[in-house]
Amino acid sequence: MEMDDRLKKEVGTVGVRRSREMDDRAVTQSRVLSEDERLEMFRMQSFNNVLPTIPDIPGYHVCWLTTTNPSDPIHRRMQLGYEPVKPEEAPGMTYATLKTGEYQGFIGVNEMLAFKLPLSLYEKFMQEVHHRQPLEEEANLADKTDSLREQAMRSGGQLLEDEGMRELGQFHPARGEFAL
Repeated sequence: MEMDDRLKKEVGTVGVRRSREMDDRAVTQSRVLSEDERLEMFRMQSFNNVLPTIPDIPGYHVCWLTTTNPSDPIHRRMQLGYEPVKPEEAPGMTYATLKTGEYQGFIGVNEMLAFKLPLSLYEKFMQEVHHRQPLEEEANLADKTDSLREQAMRSGGQLLEDEGMRELGQFHPARGEFAL
């Protein structure tokens, strides 16, 4: 009876096992991903919606809030006027109603909870963070640039600015509209 070649030990290889790849059939195709395949994987990860879409609630902006951000806790959002979306307000989402825990009865997926905010308050919040605060910051930068320019002129130098710095504080966009 002849011994299977896969079971034979080669001279000088005591205790070293042969890799299975050496004995198995040759791979007939490359298993390495192409750059185009990797790009498609990246696209899918970037635009993959893990959370279900919360149905619109008239008069409210709806969103998912996290329970894991210590600098933006749920209780603070509730103080700001956010309210949990009730299962009866979101047809088809009763499956996501939490059965246990601190947020029992809320609509949730993993650490995310469904909340709503009155549109009037949502509009004010968006105006604050996407209109008023950026204009205020731009004005502060313009003031600092003016101060640096004056300081440079007093000392006999000059401040080199690109066109973006020269235009700071000159453009006043119309008030934004954020409600859908």
